[in-house]
Amino acid sequence: MLKRIVLSSSLIVSLNSYAGGVDKVVYGDDNRMDIFEANNQLHKKLATGTAAMIPNKLLEEKGNIVSVTGSTLEADGICSDARFAKQQTSAMCSGFLVGSDLLLTAGHCIETMSDCENNSWVFDYSNNTAERANFEISKNDIYKCSKIVARSLDNRTSNDFALIQLDRQSDRTPLTYRKQGKVGDNARLVVIGHPSGLPTKISDDANVRENKNKYYFQSNLDTFGGNSGSAVFDTATGMVEGILVRGERDYVLDSVSNCYRPKICKMDECRGEDVTRITNIKEL
Repeated sequence: MLKRIVLSSSLIVSLNSYAGGVDKVVYGDDNRMDIFEANNQLHKKLATGTAAMIPNKLLEEKGNIVSVTGSTLEADGICSDARFAKQQTSAMCSGFLVGSDLLLTAGHCIETMSDCENNSWVFDYSNNTAERANFEISKNDIYKCSKIVARSLDNRTSNDFALIQLDRQSDRTPLTYRKQGKVGDNARLVVIGHPSGLPTKISDDANVRENKNKYYFQSNLDTFGGNSGSAVFDTATGMVEGILVRGERDYVLDSVSNCYRPKICKMDECRGEDVTRITNIKEL
C-alpha cells in the first residue's frame, strides 16, 4: 500500500506516495533514533550499508555534490510536537547492500524498470552529528538501479523482495546475511531504514513474535511507511535476518489537535510487522 500524510483544507490520509507496503507502527516505547544518538557501535557500522530510495526529482546536482530536497512530517500533517516532525522526508523506501553492486529492497518498492530509472539509492542520508536542515551528499554516495536481478510480490505467499544491480560497484562493506536455517524464536531484533521517509533511523528493543510462516516472520519493530525494504538484523550478531515489508497502521488522527500521531501498541498487541526471510532469495 502506498501512503503519505498530507494537509489540505482538512487533514486526510493520501494513499499515493510512500511505497510502504501495509502500514507500520510503534510498539511499546518509540525506539527510533538518529545515527548521532546511537551508542551501539555495531549498529552504527551496519547503517553504512543501508540506503534510501529517493526520487530523482528530489535530487539537485551541484557539481560533485547533490542536494536532497523534500517536505517535512509536520508539513505533511503530522502533529508539530510529534517526534521528528521537523525533519525532512524524502525517502520512498529503504534498501541495503548484499554485494559490491547488489542491493535488496521490498518487491513493492521496485516493480518495473521505470521505478529503477526514476529513483536513486542514496547512502548516508542521515543525521550523523546533529539534526540537519539541509542534506548535501557526495555524488559518489548516490547510485542508480541498472537491472532487476530477481523480484517477488506474491499475494499467495506474501513473499516480497527485489534484488537489484546498481550502476557501479561500491567500496562500502556489504552486509552479512543468513544463508540457511531461520531466525530464532523470540530473537532480539534491530531495524535500520527510513521510517516515513526520514533520514536514517536505528530502532531496536524488539523481538520475533511469530516464526512459523515459510516466507516471513513477524516482529514488534517500530517501523513506518518508508521502512519497506529495510534490513532487519539480529541485534547481537548484526546478521541480516530479513527485509521489512508490511505491518500495522502508522498514524491515527488526533481530533483535538486536528493532526496525526503515531499509532501506539503494546509489545504483544496489534498486527505485528512482517519481515521477508532473506533465505527465500535463492539468487543470493
